[in-house]
Amino acid sequence: MSSKNNVKKYTEMSKDELKQELVSLKKEYERYQAMEMTLDMSRGKPCKEQLDLSMGMMDVLSSDSDLACEDGTDCRNYGVLTGIDEAKELLSDMMENNPDNIIIFGNSSLNVMYDCISRSFTHGVMGNTPWCKLDKVKWLCPAPGYDRHFAITEYFGIEMITVPMSPEGPDMDMIEKLVSEDESIKGIWCVPKYSNPQGYSYSDVTVRRFANLKPAAHDFRIYWDNAYGIHHLYDKEQDYLIEILAECKKAGNPDLVYKFASTSKITFPGSGIAAMATSPNNMEDIVKQMNFQTIGHDKVNQLRHVRYFKDIHGMVEHMKKQADILRPKFEAVENIFEENLGGLGIGQWTNPKGGYFISFDSLPGCAKSIVAYCKKAGVKLTGAGSTYPYHKDPTDSNIRIAPTYPSLADLKTAATLFTLCVKYVSAEKLLSTMN
Repeated sequence: MSSKNNVKKYTEMSKDELKQELVSLKKEYERYQAMEMTLDMSRGKPCKEQLDLSMGMMDVLSSDSDLACEDGTDCRNYGVLTGIDEAKELLSDMMENNPDNIIIFGNSSLNVMYDCISRSFTHGVMGNTPWCKLDKVKWLCPAPGYDRHFAITEYFGIEMITVPMSPEGPDMDMIEKLVSEDESIKGIWCVPKYSNPQGYSYSDVTVRRFANLKPAAHDFRIYWDNAYGIHHLYDKEQDYLIEILAECKKAGNPDLVYKFASTSKITFPGSGIAAMATSPNNMEDIVKQMNFQTIGHDKVNQLRHVRYFKDIHGMVEHMKKQADILRPKFEAVENIFEENLGGLGIGQWTNPKGGYFISFDSLPGCAKSIVAYCKKAGVKLTGAGSTYPYHKDPTDSNIRIAPTYPSLADLKTAATLFTLCVKYVSAEKLLSTMN
């Protein structure tokens, strides 16, 4: 018997014990199927209560409002390609960068990343050969990672190379070796704080090793997607991330990073503002090309965010209210996992201090079946394999859990069903290996 939870590990059960366990689990699973649930947990979306927190933004501007910036710019009109100064100041405080090194875009940072790669293909990076003229373009992909990142590089036909993740960040030995030897490697995806899906934050050592990379390609760029920079779950227990652009400047690599962020999971995901921080050289290169793409992004929305939050302190207080909504959800999932799976030896999971996801690792070869069983009982999860390039999880074990969107009651039901499916599939898998 395992001392934890006083249960026996599945891996220590006999053939007869596993068969008996499966009979019991099947009855319980059929009970959940009879509930006819329809719950979608496939994406990390804010819930209604989180969105309601931002409704005051709809009242800060009206037909009577003065829509001029402090410098006199009329936000209703064309112009101001890189964003109004007030928005740069607000987002620079959120991103911990100089306002002069920031460009404000539309509502989606993912859109900005896509555009950066697209421009690199058609026109190159800072005078380097456009990627469309190269025989091969490769990209490093820390995994488990963000499926939409991988979708962009796959769409452009870029060869993706999987880099293993750890609680300290991606495997830097592997990264340093690959980028220094292979000129066709042009970039790497990074979610450095409360990573998607594991909730890991890169250590100081990892960030500094990134800043000191010596890539063979002059147009290699780190796509530093700091999507969860202020998305803490706890007031006192928070991960800290040292600032990458400052470290790059110290290391003599000022042009190495494109840093992205947005208010998509702060205000309204469909109507936020995105920003990019980078070096003056990179900014000049990007703005020169932006001149042909747009006359300026939505300045009224930029002003709306500034008038609502006023400054970074308003944003931090807002995120504390969001944490109060999300914290019970994360803790409920973690507690149910521990209660139902602790000591069984058939799964492990992360306990992040922020971000939007929990990462679960099953026994090898079980993830797809677990997700399928959940779906049959009415709970849709992110597809197994999605957290890896080409949707190919080499061990078929990683599953992304997105606790944010469902109500707490629905989430508890779904989490309990999930643990039931983990047990059922694990018992089946172990039984299949026995003579």
